[in-house]
Amino acid sequence: MLFSSNIFIFVFLPSVILIYYTLLRSSRNAQNIFLFLASIFFYAWGEPKFVLVMLLSITASWFFGLMVDKYREDKPKAHLFIVADVAFNLFVIFIFKYLMFTAENINFLFGRDVIKVPYIMLPIGISFFTFQAMSYVIDIYRKDGKAQKSIINVGLYIAFFPQLIAGPIVRYQTVSEQIQDRKETLDDFADGVTRFIIGFSKKVLIANNMAVIADQAFSTAGDNSFLMAWLGAVAYTFQIYFDFGGYSDMAIGLGKMFGFHFLENFNYPYISKSATEFWRRWHISLSTWFRDYLYIPLGGNRVDSAARHIFNIFFVWLMTGIWHGANWTFIAWGLMWFCLLIFEKYSGFDIKDESHRYGVLRHVYLMFFAILGWVIFRADNITQAFVYMKNMFFIGTAVIDDAFLEYFRQYALLFIIAAVASTPVVKWIGEKKWSRTQAAGLAGAAVLAVLFLVSVSFLVKDAYNPFIYFNF
Repeated sequence: MLFSSNIFIFVFLPSVILIYYTLLRSSRNAQNIFLFLASIFFYAWGEPKFVLVMLLSITASWFFGLMVDKYREDKPKAHLFIVADVAFNLFVIFIFKYLMFTAENINFLFGRDVIKVPYIMLPIGISFFTFQAMSYVIDIYRKDGKAQKSIINVGLYIAFFPQLIAGPIVRYQTVSEQIQDRKETLDDFADGVTRFIIGFSKKVLIANNMAVIADQAFSTAGDNSFLMAWLGAVAYTFQIYFDFGGYSDMAIGLGKMFGFHFLENFNYPYISKSATEFWRRWHISLSTWFRDYLYIPLGGNRVDSAARHIFNIFFVWLMTGIWHGANWTFIAWGLMWFCLLIFEKYSGFDIKDESHRYGVLRHVYLMFFAILGWVIFRADNITQAFVYMKNMFFIGTAVIDDAFLEYFRQYALLFIIAAVASTPVVKWIGEKKWSRTQAAGLAGAAVLAVLFLVSVSFLVKDAYNPFIYFNF
């Protein structure tokens, strides 16, 4: 079930809110049980047979968490249970996400069918809930959260429907106290509704329309003109940001409606001036997860040699690419960012330019490589990525074609809106003193109402509604 669907907007969410705040308002345990069961139903709506996979992950994490807490002072045993939990979750994600890819590449390497390639469907959101499951046990060992005696509470943390299928990856230390001791307020609920509508509008009005252009451009990768190739690449750049960023906004808003406070997942990444800054602003929950659970344990930058430091960064970005999917395009995308980060760190480029003399050039540099990276990320395979980029670099193609003229005519205004919405301009306006008056508040509420109604109208008309991170 998607947040941007009629069944969620008009049936599931209103029903859950009504029951949570009326029938169950006097019992936190009853509310937690209900939210857990509602989350299981939410997941089962689209993936009924894979509910067992998630329940198995929850059960394993609950058990390993109790064992780590019990044997905390017995380091060898505690470490054994941590390793067992990590191994279990990585095994699950390998079987469902990477087994086919591994088998296909082994067969390609040997030039024959050494391994029979099985067809395995990918459970929705498996990369997200397995990482949260690992976070639970590790954070208990680090004393960043208390072990939950109730398996329902562990299940609620891992399976809570706002962040279940596409994040943000919620660290256990962030919400450990909120599971039992959260406090719902009218202000938080109102903020949650506002945040949800903003994310909903980003997804439906901007991302879905940008997807029309991007899908067309990538489906005709070899035939695009120079301008159409760039238009499609920029469209995908906006699509993935407003798709995933909008979904994160909706998740954070939904969490607030039920008293949960999740950390931000995006902070205007397209205003960055370096790869280092970009990854402090893009998919923050993933980059901090890899930093705290992989990069720092490997030694981070506190190592004896540059070679080991480079290896640590390489390994993290190799894993980041692999996390996104079983395709060489994702690995190439991750290694591209590794190369940029190494260049910046060892050339001094990532040192903040206080004079701002080269701000525009640094921003152009970042966005140029970000867009190229998204082309690799979006392509079906490495060959298609190279074919697409060949046209972007004006190699053997026309400058302009009819497709570019048609899409540019229809969507020029949307590109301007997307560019403005990618910056903190609207946030800056909202923070001004004059924007906090009663009149401004009423105007803002009216704008939100219009955005919601227009977005809903697109859903009612069954407009194009893809979701990029649905299968990550």
